[in-house]
This record gives sequence, C-alpha cells and structure tokens, in this order.
Amino acid sequence: MADINIDPDRIRGRLPFVPITRRPPLRLPNDARVAVWTIVNVETWSPDGPMPRAVLPPPMGQPLLPDIPNWAWHEYGMRVGFWRFLEVLGARGLKASFAVNGSACRVYAAACEAAHSAGWDFIGHGFVQRPMHRVEDQPGAIRDTIEAIRQLTGKAPRGWESPGLTETMDTLDHLAAAGIEYVCDWCLDDQPVTLSTASGPIVSVPYTVEINDVVMTAVQGHRSDEIYRRGVDQFDRLYLDGADQPRVMAISIHPYLTGAPHRIKYLEMLYDHILGHEGVVHWTGSEILDWFKGETASASGR
Repeated sequence: MADINIDPDRIRGRLPFVPITRRPPLRLPNDARVAVWTIVNVETWSPDGPMPRAVLPPPMGQPLLPDIPNWAWHEYGMRVGFWRFLEVLGARGLKASFAVNGSACRVYAAACEAAHSAGWDFIGHGFVQRPMHRVEDQPGAIRDTIEAIRQLTGKAPRGWESPGLTETMDTLDHLAAAGIEYVCDWCLDDQPVTLSTASGPIVSVPYTVEINDVVMTAVQGHRSDEIYRRGVDQFDRLYLDGADQPRVMAISIHPYLTGAPHRIKYLEMLYDHILGHEGVVHWTGSEILDWFKGETASASGR
C-alpha cells in the first residue's frame, strides 16, 4: 500500500492562497461568463471483487462474491446508458471529456472507440477503479493508463482524474513526471489554479463533487431530477458571478447513474437551460487548460 504519512504543509504548499477577488482578471473569448465542461466517467468494475459502489445492500448484511446485482447495475450503464450520453451530447453539438480507466479501453472498446470518434477529450482515470492509496506502483499504473489511451486514440491524455478523486502525498509528482498537464482531483475553486510538483507546475481544472451524479444519486439518494435542479442553480449563480470574473462549471456524469431512463431527460433539460444563455463556452478540459495557460502567459508578459 502507498505511503499514507500526511504532511499538511506540503499539501497547502502546492498552491498559494489567493482569493478569487484578488486575482488578475481572466477573460474568456467574446467576454463570455462561464466555461462549461462535461466529464463522462467510464470505469471497469470486476465481478470477482467488491464493487466500488453499491445500489443494493447485501442480503442479511453478508457481502457475497460475485456481487451480481451491483456489478450488473454498473454494466447496464456501459451496455445502454453510455449510448444515451453519446446521443444527448451529439444532438447538441457538445463534446465531453472522457475520464476512463486504462483497462476500460479493452473491456469496453466499442464505447471508447465511439467516444474517440465523437471527438471527446480523453482523461486518465486510473488503470482500474481503485483508490490511489491502494495502488502498489503508482508510476506504473499511470504509465499503463497513458499507454492504453495512446494506443486507442493515437495520443497521450493531457488530463487526469484519480479514481474517487484520491491522491497520496506523491500522486501529483508522479502525474507531472509522466507528462500529465492538468488534474481534476482538487475541487477547490471556480477557476483553474496552478499546483506545484517536483517536476514543475500542473494545472487544476475545476471539477465538482456537487454537480456530480455519484454524490447526488449514489451517496445522497436524491430524486431523479436533482441534476437538473441543482445544475440550474449552480449555473445561474456562476453566470451571475461571471460578469466580474469568468467561472468554470463542471458536470460530472456516469453511464450507470445519469444514463438511466428515469434520469436522462433531466440532463437534457440542464443542457438546454445552459444553451439558452449567451456568453457561455462549452469546452473540454484540454480547451480550458489551453485558455488558462494563454491567459496566464499574457498576464506575465504585460
């Protein structure tokens, strides 16, 4: 198991504390207020081990393997739910960022190839769905994930989302050393921020634990329409705030959750609400990264 010694100063030392009200202004193209990005998460759950998440508790509280009900719950997402995402996004001319386990490039090759054909931006999401604290060889797992994506798409991913947003003290250093340019694990801002690593800077692109169907559905157990209700409220406030400083809004979805028949229309409704506003750009994680790098380079050159 990875080293779990905690050094709070090292964590805080990754970035300075600068309130959003005291930063040099950023500017989106055409003075847009909000950059919205969608992250579709695709994972490999093995039926021969405990499920990363469960919808149905074990009978009489006794865990059983194989856990067919909960494995099948996830598998439905890949057989059916994912394809709803492809249709919903494609019909609106939107591209997702595709956070994928390296092993899923083989297990769910058809879905990964479809995401690539749709022009989605691939993000490393660990090789298997396992907390980084339980990965024996993090540099090896990161390399294997990058290589699996490179073999499928022809290029290495620029971004990374750790399974469960987990990191050890050294994960960022390993990611930067492997050439990863941005991460999603640090949900601490409405704008990208730069984190320091032993191999140079890496950017945190705003991700979300709030507009995230794992939290809303699998953890908090909200109604099917929660992604719409909460998503609209989130967007409306960011749009208001964005009149002074542009903001980034992430929408994080999983095929087995929001891809269910009773939830998918609420995702459609959320997109249609957002698309009804001017002053919004719909980007991938890499596009947000490139914009932020351009803005900070311009600011330093002034």
